Amino acid sequence: MTEISAAMVKQLRERTGAGIMDCKEALGECGADLDKAIDFLRKKGLATAQKRAGRAMTEGVVESYIHMGGKIGVMVEVNCETDFVGKTDDFREFARNIAMHIAATSPAGIQPEDVPEDVLEREKEIYRAQALETGKPEAVVEKIIEGKIAKFLKEVCLMNQAYVKNPDMTIADYLNEVIAKTGENIVIKRFARFQLGE
Repeated sequence: MTEISAAMVKQLRERTGAGIMDCKEALGECGADLDKAIDFLRKKGLATAQKRAGRAMTEGVVESYIHMGGKIGVMVEVNCETDFVGKTDDFREFARNIAMHIAATSPAGIQPEDVPEDVLEREKEIYRAQALETGKPEAVVEKIIEGKIAKFLKEVCLMNQAYVKNPDMTIADYLNEVIAKTGENIVIKRFARFQLGE
């Protein structure tokens, strides 16, 4: 049996936009042949998820989730293309799961560009102080800060976060699975998270 490397999975993901687990399955089914795996995913409809990104989305749902006896609350708006999909169980379950995930992880934004500049600057200053204390030269300090900011954004941006119900996939992977399943473009538009005493 052919060994399936992380690099092969990454390459297949970049070419199709499919989730990690789907890419692993496709490579496994196709004897690690990249072209056959792409065809396999196309047949399943996952590769088309990215192509739907340009379509207008005026339907969807605002889902709420209350946790810990009313101590944490989340409202999230998830949009889709048609009212038909917006009323399906799969779509509503996705919106609810995203609200629950936000309650658990408290993301700073949906994408990296949504993270407020003052939050990034504060993190950079902390990382700079930590790196300078080690006595490293300024050029090395800048590289350390870059790396730590990239890691920070992965942890605080919703789309990059490991999904709490299945840490093997990111929220972006989960979204792509639902897009493939419903046949429509779906976007997590915005959210608000409230925590008692904050």
